Amino acid sequence: MFRSILTLTFGIFLGTAGVLVAQHQAKSTVVPISAQDIVEKLDGQDATVSVVEVRLDPLGEGMPHRHPGPVFGYVLQGKYELGIDDQPTKVFEQGETFYEPTGCLHRVSKNPQTGAATRVIAVVVHPRDAKQLAIPEPMAKDARSEK
Repeated sequence: MFRSILTLTFGIFLGTAGVLVAQHQAKSTVVPISAQDIVEKLDGQDATVSVVEVRLDPLGEGMPHRHPGPVFGYVLQGKYELGIDDQPTKVFEQGETFYEPTGCLHRVSKNPQTGAATRVIAVVVHPRDAKQLAIPEPMAKDARSEK
């Protein structure tokens, strides 16, 4: 019973987080698929694995952010442009996979196509007590003054 309540609560949390992310990113949507507590530890902490679908409209993009654990991604449909830390961006095609280390800056997350949507499945391993799966990166002072 307790596990069911915990799972339901976490699902509601993920749903709310997905809606908030979607509101801030007009052309991208994050849809929670599942969350499962696991017996393995992440840096000595109890861990959960969450699976989400990221949907990007043509030329849609997400905000810069970081993740509280490693991310393993699979491009389900379309093309996905990814840029982490200071590495050059890379475009992944349908059927390709990618990896993001814990805490890296996910600075580019976009659909480079003009006429087709992109769908990515992301598997995030994170501490059970993580408040967010995507932690927004504060905007640089120069970028705030331009808006």
